[in-house]
Amino acid sequence: MEKKKPCVVLGVTGGIAAYKACEILRLLQKRDVDVYVTMTKNACHFVAPLTFETLSGHPVAVDTFERPQTWEVEHIALAKRADVFLIAPATANIIGKMASGIADDMLSTTVMAAKAPVLLAPAMNTGMWENAAVQHNLDVLKARGVHVVAPASGHLACGDSGAGKLENVEIIVERTIELLNKKRDMEGVRVLVTAGPTREAIDPVRYISNRSSGKMGYAIAESAAKRGAEVVLLSGPVAIPAPSGVEVVPFTTTQELMEQASMRALTQDILIQAAAPADYRVETVASQKIKKQDGAPMTLRLIENPDVAAALGSAKKPNQVFVGFAAETNDVIAHAEKKLERKNLDMIVANNVMRPGAGFDVDTNIVTLITGEHKEDLPLLSKKEVAERILDCALALRSKKMHLR
Repeated sequence: MEKKKPCVVLGVTGGIAAYKACEILRLLQKRDVDVYVTMTKNACHFVAPLTFETLSGHPVAVDTFERPQTWEVEHIALAKRADVFLIAPATANIIGKMASGIADDMLSTTVMAAKAPVLLAPAMNTGMWENAAVQHNLDVLKARGVHVVAPASGHLACGDSGAGKLENVEIIVERTIELLNKKRDMEGVRVLVTAGPTREAIDPVRYISNRSSGKMGYAIAESAAKRGAEVVLLSGPVAIPAPSGVEVVPFTTTQELMEQASMRALTQDILIQAAAPADYRVETVASQKIKKQDGAPMTLRLIENPDVAAALGSAKKPNQVFVGFAAETNDVIAHAEKKLERKNLDMIVANNVMRPGAGFDVDTNIVTLITGEHKEDLPLLSKKEVAERILDCALALRSKKMHLR
Protein backbone atom coordinates (compact mmCIF):
# COMPACT_ATOMS: atom_id res chain seq x y z
CA MET A 1 0.00 0.00 0.00
CA GLU A 2 1.36 3.43 -0.96
CA LYS A 3 2.26 5.51 2.09
CA LYS A 4 0.05 8.55 2.55
CA LYS A 5 1.89 11.82 2.04
CA PRO A 6 1.93 14.32 4.90
CA CYS A 7 -0.46 17.20 4.26
CA VAL A 8 0.03 20.93 4.78
CA VAL A 9 -2.92 23.27 4.52
CA LEU A 10 -1.50 26.59 3.30
CA GLY A 11 -3.48 29.70 4.22
CA VAL A 12 -2.79 32.76 2.10
CA THR A 13 -3.88 36.22 3.23
CA GLY A 14 -4.06 39.58 1.47
CA GLY A 15 -0.55 40.96 1.62
CA ILE A 16 1.93 41.86 -1.09
CA ALA A 17 4.00 38.80 -0.07
CA ALA A 18 1.17 36.51 -1.16
CA TYR A 19 3.05 35.71 -4.36
CA LYS A 20 5.79 34.05 -2.28
CA ALA A 21 3.24 31.45 -1.14
CA CYS A 22 3.54 29.92 -4.62
CA GLU A 23 7.22 29.21 -4.00
CA ILE A 24 6.46 27.85 -0.54
CA LEU A 25 3.96 25.45 -2.12
CA ARG A 26 6.47 24.25 -4.71
CA LEU A 27 9.23 23.74 -2.13
CA LEU A 28 6.88 21.72 0.07
CA GLN A 29 5.93 19.54 -2.90
CA LYS A 30 9.62 18.89 -3.56
CA ARG A 31 9.79 17.56 0.00
CA ASP A 32 7.00 15.09 -0.87
CA VAL A 33 4.29 17.04 0.95
CA ASP A 34 0.71 17.29 -0.30
CA VAL A 35 -0.50 20.91 -0.16
CA TYR A 36 -4.05 22.24 -0.04
CA VAL A 37 -4.64 25.98 -0.21
CA THR A 38 -7.25 28.22 1.37
CA MET A 39 -7.26 31.95 0.66
CA THR A 40 -8.94 35.06 1.93
CA LYS A 41 -10.85 37.06 -0.66
CA ASN A 42 -8.31 39.87 -0.34
CA ALA A 43 -5.51 37.44 -1.17
CA CYS A 44 -7.21 36.77 -4.48
CA HIS A 45 -6.41 40.37 -5.52
CA PHE A 46 -2.70 39.51 -5.36
CA VAL A 47 -2.65 35.92 -6.71
CA ALA A 48 -5.49 34.22 -8.57
CA PRO A 49 -6.84 30.99 -7.00
CA LEU A 50 -6.29 29.30 -10.37
CA THR A 51 -2.53 29.66 -9.85
CA PHE A 52 -2.64 27.69 -6.60
CA GLU A 53 -5.09 25.17 -8.06
CA THR A 54 -2.72 24.51 -10.95
CA LEU A 55 0.33 24.21 -8.70
CA SER A 56 -1.30 22.08 -6.00
CA GLY A 57 -3.60 19.96 -8.12
CA HIS A 58 -6.44 20.62 -5.66
CA PRO A 59 -9.36 23.05 -5.55
CA VAL A 60 -8.67 26.25 -3.59
CA ALA A 61 -11.09 27.11 -0.79
CA VAL A 62 -12.04 30.80 -0.67
CA ASP A 63 -15.78 31.23 -0.15
CA THR A 64 -17.33 29.64 2.94
CA PHE A 65 -20.72 29.48 1.24
CA GLU A 66 -19.61 28.26 -2.19
CA ARG A 67 -21.19 24.97 -3.21
CA PRO A 68 -18.55 22.30 -2.39
CA GLN A 69 -17.14 20.10 -5.15
CA THR A 70 -17.46 17.09 -2.85
CA TRP A 71 -20.11 16.26 -0.27
CA GLU A 72 -18.07 17.49 2.67
CA VAL A 73 -18.27 20.48 4.96
CA GLU A 74 -15.24 22.00 3.29
CA HIS A 75 -13.61 23.92 6.13
CA ILE A 76 -13.99 20.91 8.45
CA ALA A 77 -12.59 18.55 5.80
CA LEU A 78 -9.58 20.81 5.29
CA ALA A 79 -9.03 21.16 9.04
CA LYS A 80 -9.05 17.38 9.48
CA ARG A 81 -6.75 16.85 6.50
CA ALA A 82 -3.99 19.10 7.85
CA ASP A 83 -0.91 17.65 9.50
CA VAL A 84 0.39 21.22 9.74
CA PHE A 85 -1.58 24.42 9.10
CA LEU A 86 0.72 27.09 7.66
CA ILE A 87 -0.42 30.68 7.10
CA ALA A 88 2.03 32.58 4.89
CA PRO A 89 1.87 35.47 4.64
CA ALA A 90 -0.04 36.10 7.87
CA THR A 91 -1.39 39.64 8.04
CA ALA A 92 -2.17 41.62 11.18
CA ASN A 93 -5.82 40.99 10.38
CA ILE A 94 -5.70 37.18 10.51
CA ILE A 95 -3.46 37.30 13.60
CA GLY A 96 -6.04 39.48 15.34
CA LYS A 97 -8.92 37.25 14.29
CA MET A 98 -7.21 34.12 15.56
CA ALA A 99 -6.33 35.73 18.88
CA SER A 100 -9.91 36.95 19.37
CA GLY A 101 -11.65 33.77 18.18
CA ILE A 102 -13.25 35.43 15.15
CA ALA A 103 -14.20 33.08 12.30
CA ASP A 104 -15.84 35.08 9.53
CA ASP A 105 -14.31 33.67 6.34
CA MET A 106 -13.02 30.37 5.02
CA LEU A 107 -9.44 30.74 6.30
CA SER A 108 -10.27 31.93 9.83
CA THR A 109 -13.02 29.30 10.14
CA THR A 110 -10.77 26.48 8.94
CA VAL A 111 -7.81 27.30 11.17
CA MET A 112 -10.12 27.54 14.19
CA ALA A 113 -11.37 24.01 13.49
CA ALA A 114 -7.85 22.61 12.98
CA LYS A 115 -6.20 20.42 15.63
CA ALA A 116 -2.89 20.23 13.80
CA PRO A 117 0.09 22.44 14.72
CA VAL A 118 -0.34 25.96 13.36
CA LEU A 119 2.60 27.95 11.97
CA LEU A 120 2.32 31.67 11.19
CA ALA A 121 4.73 33.56 8.94
CA PRO A 122 3.76 37.22 9.46
CA ALA A 123 4.43 39.89 6.85
CA MET A 124 3.39 43.53 7.15
CA ASN A 125 4.57 47.13 7.39
CA THR A 126 7.14 47.78 10.16
CA GLY A 127 4.77 50.08 12.03
CA MET A 128 2.06 47.43 12.00
CA TRP A 129 4.49 44.72 13.11
CA GLU A 130 5.68 46.84 16.04
CA ASN A 131 2.15 47.89 17.03
CA ALA A 132 1.32 46.87 20.61
CA ALA A 133 -1.95 45.24 19.55
CA VAL A 134 -0.23 42.98 17.01
CA GLN A 135 2.46 41.96 19.50
CA HIS A 136 -0.19 41.28 22.17
CA ASN A 137 -2.16 39.11 19.77
CA LEU A 138 0.99 37.15 18.88
CA ASP A 139 1.73 36.62 22.59
CA VAL A 140 -1.80 35.29 23.06
CA LEU A 141 -1.39 32.86 20.17
CA LYS A 142 2.06 31.71 21.30
CA ALA A 143 0.63 30.97 24.76
CA ARG A 144 -1.92 28.73 23.02
CA GLY A 145 0.82 26.79 21.27
CA VAL A 146 0.81 28.52 17.87
CA HIS A 147 4.26 28.57 16.23
CA VAL A 148 5.59 31.78 14.65
CA VAL A 149 8.35 32.44 12.11
CA ALA A 150 9.20 36.08 12.86
CA PRO A 151 9.53 38.35 9.84
CA ALA A 152 12.91 39.46 8.57
CA SER A 153 14.20 43.03 8.36
CA GLY A 154 14.78 44.69 5.05
CA HIS A 155 13.38 46.99 2.40
CA LEU A 156 9.60 46.72 2.26
CA ALA A 157 7.24 47.16 -0.69
CA CYS A 158 5.80 50.31 0.91
CA GLY A 159 9.23 51.94 0.76
CA ASP A 160 10.01 51.59 4.47
CA SER A 161 12.93 49.63 5.85
CA GLY A 162 12.68 47.56 9.00
CA ALA A 163 11.13 44.42 10.45
CA GLY A 164 8.06 43.05 8.70
CA LYS A 165 9.38 41.39 5.57
CA LEU A 166 8.26 37.78 5.07
CA GLU A 167 11.03 35.48 6.25
CA ASN A 168 12.99 33.59 3.60
CA VAL A 169 10.71 30.94 2.08
CA GLU A 170 13.33 28.21 2.61
CA ILE A 171 13.32 28.93 6.34
CA ILE A 172 9.52 28.84 6.45
CA VAL A 173 9.50 25.51 4.65
CA GLU A 174 12.15 24.07 7.00
CA ARG A 175 10.09 25.07 10.05
CA THR A 176 7.06 23.43 8.45
CA ILE A 177 8.99 20.22 7.77
CA GLU A 178 10.26 20.22 11.38
CA LEU A 179 6.66 20.31 12.62
CA LEU A 180 5.67 17.53 10.22
CA ASN A 181 8.57 15.32 11.29
CA LYS A 182 8.05 16.08 14.95
CA LYS A 183 4.46 15.06 14.63
CA ARG A 184 5.41 11.54 13.50
CA ASP A 185 8.45 10.85 15.68
CA MET A 186 6.51 8.70 18.17
CA GLU A 187 5.03 6.17 15.77
CA GLY A 188 5.14 2.72 17.36
CA VAL A 189 5.75 4.13 20.85
CA ARG A 190 3.27 3.15 23.57
CA VAL A 191 2.60 5.87 26.11
CA LEU A 192 0.62 5.76 29.35
CA VAL A 193 -0.37 9.16 30.75
CA THR A 194 -2.23 9.80 34.00
CA ALA A 195 -4.04 13.10 34.54
CA GLY A 196 -6.34 14.95 36.85
CA PRO A 197 -7.27 14.71 40.52
CA THR A 198 -8.63 11.86 42.57
CA ARG A 199 -11.70 12.00 44.78
CA GLU A 200 -11.75 10.20 48.12
CA ALA A 201 -15.28 9.84 49.48
CA ILE A 202 -16.18 11.11 52.97
CA ASP A 203 -19.85 10.20 52.66
CA PRO A 204 -22.25 9.79 49.69
CA VAL A 205 -22.17 13.58 49.13
CA ARG A 206 -18.70 14.87 50.06
CA TYR A 207 -15.18 13.97 49.08
CA ILE A 208 -11.53 15.01 49.51
CA SER A 209 -9.84 16.22 46.33
CA ASN A 210 -7.37 18.83 45.06
CA ARG A 211 -7.20 21.63 42.51
CA SER A 212 -5.71 19.64 39.62
CA SER A 213 -7.56 20.44 36.38
CA GLY A 214 -5.90 17.68 34.33
CA LYS A 215 -4.86 20.20 31.65
CA MET A 216 -1.15 19.31 31.76
CA GLY A 217 -1.72 15.56 31.47
CA TYR A 218 -4.30 16.02 28.72
CA ALA A 219 -1.89 18.26 26.79
CA ILE A 220 0.78 15.56 27.02
CA ALA A 221 -1.60 12.82 25.87
CA GLU A 222 -2.85 14.93 22.96
CA SER A 223 0.67 15.88 21.85
CA ALA A 224 1.90 12.29 22.04
CA ALA A 225 -1.04 11.09 19.94
CA LYS A 226 -0.44 13.80 17.34
CA ARG A 227 3.18 12.68 17.13
CA GLY A 228 2.05 9.15 16.30
CA ALA A 229 2.15 7.41 19.70
CA GLU A 230 -0.35 4.83 20.88
CA VAL A 231 -1.70 6.60 23.96
CA VAL A 232 -3.70 5.42 26.95
CA LEU A 233 -4.87 8.27 29.18
CA LEU A 234 -5.94 7.38 32.72
CA SER A 235 -8.12 10.31 33.71
CA GLY A 236 -9.50 11.47 37.00
CA PRO A 237 -12.72 13.50 37.09
CA VAL A 238 -12.06 16.56 34.91
CA ALA A 239 -14.05 18.94 32.70
CA ILE A 240 -11.92 18.60 29.55
CA PRO A 241 -12.94 17.01 26.24
CA ALA A 242 -11.12 13.77 25.51
CA PRO A 243 -8.21 14.23 23.06
CA SER A 244 -8.77 12.63 19.66
CA GLY A 245 -6.90 9.42 18.97
CA VAL A 246 -6.43 8.63 22.67
CA GLU A 247 -7.91 5.76 24.69
CA VAL A 248 -9.34 7.34 27.85
CA VAL A 249 -9.82 5.18 30.96
CA PRO A 250 -11.55 6.95 33.87
CA PHE A 251 -10.71 6.57 37.54
CA THR A 252 -12.01 8.26 40.67
CA THR A 253 -9.91 7.23 43.66
CA THR A 254 -6.18 6.82 44.16
CA GLN A 255 -6.65 3.09 44.63
CA GLU A 256 -8.48 2.88 41.29
CA LEU A 257 -5.65 4.82 39.65
CA MET A 258 -3.15 2.40 41.17
CA GLU A 259 -5.05 -0.61 39.85
CA GLN A 260 -5.49 0.79 36.33
CA ALA A 261 -1.89 2.00 36.07
CA SER A 262 -0.35 -1.20 37.46
CA MET A 263 -2.44 -3.32 35.08
CA ARG A 264 -1.15 -1.43 32.01
CA ALA A 265 2.30 -0.13 32.95
CA LEU A 266 4.45 -3.09 31.95
CA THR A 267 3.30 -2.99 28.31
CA GLN A 268 4.19 0.69 27.86
CA ASP A 269 7.36 2.33 26.56
CA ILE A 270 6.89 5.66 28.32
CA LEU A 271 5.00 6.28 31.57
CA ILE A 272 4.02 9.84 32.47
CA GLN A 273 2.46 10.23 35.91
CA ALA A 274 0.89 13.71 35.67
CA ALA A 275 -2.14 12.91 37.84
CA ALA A 276 -2.44 14.37 41.34
CA PRO A 277 -3.55 11.45 43.52
CA ALA A 278 -4.64 12.21 47.07
CA ASP A 279 -2.06 11.24 49.68
CA TYR A 280 -4.79 10.31 52.17
CA ARG A 281 -8.28 8.85 52.24
CA VAL A 282 -10.92 8.57 54.95
CA GLU A 283 -10.49 5.39 56.97
CA THR A 284 -14.23 4.73 57.17
CA VAL A 285 -16.61 6.23 54.59
CA ALA A 286 -19.98 7.12 56.10
CA SER A 287 -22.89 5.27 54.50
CA GLN A 288 -25.19 8.29 54.92
CA LYS A 289 -24.63 12.03 54.63
CA ILE A 290 -22.92 13.32 57.78
CA LYS A 291 -25.03 15.95 59.58
CA LYS A 292 -23.92 18.96 61.59
CA GLN A 293 -23.57 18.32 65.32
CA ASP A 294 -24.84 21.64 66.79
CA GLY A 295 -21.47 23.34 66.49
CA ALA A 296 -19.41 20.39 67.70
CA PRO A 297 -16.21 19.77 65.70
CA MET A 298 -16.05 16.77 63.40
CA THR A 299 -12.98 14.56 63.22
CA LEU A 300 -12.04 12.62 60.13
CA ARG A 301 -9.50 9.85 60.56
CA LEU A 302 -7.30 9.69 57.45
CA ILE A 303 -5.04 6.89 56.33
CA GLU A 304 -2.33 6.97 53.69
CA ASN A 305 -3.12 6.06 50.11
CA PRO A 306 -0.70 3.91 48.13
CA ASP A 307 2.07 5.86 46.39
CA VAL A 308 1.29 5.33 42.71
CA ALA A 309 4.55 6.77 41.36
CA ALA A 310 6.69 4.78 43.80
CA ALA A 311 4.87 1.55 42.92
CA LEU A 312 5.27 2.11 39.17
CA GLY A 313 8.90 3.11 39.63
CA SER A 314 9.76 0.00 41.62
CA ALA A 315 8.27 -2.22 38.88
CA LYS A 316 9.77 -0.26 35.97
CA LYS A 317 11.54 -2.29 33.30
CA PRO A 318 15.07 -1.31 32.23
CA ASN A 319 13.98 -0.05 28.82
CA GLN A 320 11.02 1.99 30.07
CA VAL A 321 11.09 5.74 30.61
CA PHE A 322 9.19 6.98 33.65
CA VAL A 323 8.34 10.68 34.05
CA GLY A 324 6.84 12.10 37.23
CA PHE A 325 5.68 15.51 38.44
CA ALA A 326 6.42 17.54 41.56
CA ALA A 327 3.91 20.31 42.20
CA GLU A 328 5.42 22.14 45.15
CA THR A 329 5.02 25.39 47.11
CA ASN A 330 8.52 25.64 48.61
CA ASP A 331 12.01 24.20 48.12
CA VAL A 332 10.78 23.02 44.75
CA ILE A 333 14.00 21.68 43.26
CA ALA A 334 15.15 19.98 46.46
CA HIS A 335 11.80 18.19 46.92
CA ALA A 336 11.73 17.22 43.24
CA GLU A 337 15.24 15.76 43.26
CA LYS A 338 14.38 13.63 46.29
CA LYS A 339 11.29 12.30 44.49
CA LEU A 340 13.33 11.60 41.36
CA GLU A 341 15.58 9.25 43.31
CA ARG A 342 13.06 7.84 45.78
CA LYS A 343 10.50 6.90 43.15
CA ASN A 344 13.00 5.59 40.56
CA LEU A 345 12.04 8.18 37.96
CA ASP A 346 14.00 8.95 34.81
CA MET A 347 12.76 12.54 34.80
CA ILE A 348 10.69 14.75 37.04
CA VAL A 349 8.84 17.91 36.03
CA ALA A 350 8.98 20.37 38.90
CA ASN A 351 6.92 23.51 39.27
CA ASN A 352 6.05 26.01 41.95
CA VAL A 353 2.25 26.18 41.89
CA MET A 354 2.38 29.52 43.73
CA ARG A 355 3.93 31.31 40.74
CA PRO A 356 1.61 33.35 38.49
CA GLY A 357 1.03 31.49 35.23
CA ALA A 358 1.94 28.10 36.68
CA GLY A 359 0.01 25.35 38.41
CA PHE A 360 -3.72 24.80 38.44
CA ASP A 361 -6.58 25.97 36.23
CA VAL A 362 -4.42 27.91 33.76
CA ASP A 363 -3.30 27.14 30.22
CA THR A 364 0.35 28.01 30.88
CA ASN A 365 3.08 26.57 33.07
CA ILE A 366 6.60 27.31 34.31
CA VAL A 367 8.57 24.13 34.96
CA THR A 368 12.01 22.69 35.46
CA LEU A 369 12.87 19.39 33.76
CA ILE A 370 15.18 17.35 35.99
CA THR A 371 16.96 14.12 35.12
CA GLY A 372 19.83 12.38 36.84
CA GLU A 373 22.24 14.34 34.65
CA HIS A 374 20.86 17.82 34.11
CA LYS A 375 18.24 20.45 34.93
CA GLU A 376 16.52 22.66 32.38
CA ASP A 377 14.48 25.69 33.44
CA LEU A 378 11.70 26.45 30.95
CA PRO A 379 10.17 29.94 30.70
CA LEU A 380 6.46 30.66 30.82
CA LEU A 381 4.98 28.50 28.05
CA SER A 382 1.61 27.14 27.07
CA LYS A 383 0.93 23.71 28.52
CA LYS A 384 0.93 22.42 24.96
CA GLU A 385 4.48 23.69 24.48
CA VAL A 386 5.53 22.27 27.86
CA ALA A 387 4.03 18.93 26.78
CA GLU A 388 6.16 18.96 23.63
CA ARG A 389 9.32 19.68 25.61
CA ILE A 390 8.54 16.87 28.07
CA LEU A 391 8.00 14.44 25.20
CA ASP A 392 11.22 15.57 23.49
CA CYS A 393 13.15 14.81 26.66
CA ALA A 394 11.36 11.50 27.24
CA LEU A 395 12.20 10.39 23.69
CA ALA A 396 15.85 11.36 24.17
CA LEU A 397 15.98 9.32 27.38
CA ARG A 398 14.35 6.37 25.61
CA SER A 399 16.79 6.58 22.72
CA LYS A 400 19.70 6.54 25.15
CA LYS A 401 18.32 3.47 26.93
CA MET A 402 17.72 1.65 23.65
CA HIS A 403 21.26 2.45 22.54
CA LEU A 404 22.70 1.01 25.75
CA ARG A 405 20.82 -2.28 25.42
